[in-house]
Amino acid sequence: MPGKEVRVTHPDGYEVEVASGAMTRHAGVSQALCGSEGIHLAIARIPPGCRSSAHYHVNCESAIYVVKGRGKFLVGERLERALPIGPGDFIYVPPGAVHAPVNDGPEEMELIVARNTPVEVVVEWDEKRGAPRETPSRGG
Repeated sequence: MPGKEVRVTHPDGYEVEVASGAMTRHAGVSQALCGSEGIHLAIARIPPGCRSSAHYHVNCESAIYVVKGRGKFLVGERLERALPIGPGDFIYVPPGAVHAPVNDGPEEMELIVARNTPVEVVVEWDEKRGAPRETPSRGG
């Protein structure tokens, strides 16, 4: 379609996004980088023995692919279910599903994260109380 431009983001051009617990995320396709309107793609990394904070996404679905590392995907209001994850696994996270990926393996965990909105709205979650920590915040 005329007027549309293909963009390539090289590693030195990734957008640094807000960390969640020990998890860091760098975007390669985002509204800020490419002007994307309906998709976002990033790499998330979790060091060994660490996890993200418990949270849920208000306005989007997420699809996650585990590139490397082993651990579990904690789900539920009190993170009471632990789903084992490892290389080659795909994870679907619907809007409103409380979750926290955990790296309990010996190497860094690397995840490819896609979502269907350019800017997510995230609610941090207190798994001990089974309730939100604070008001929604905009993610990267």
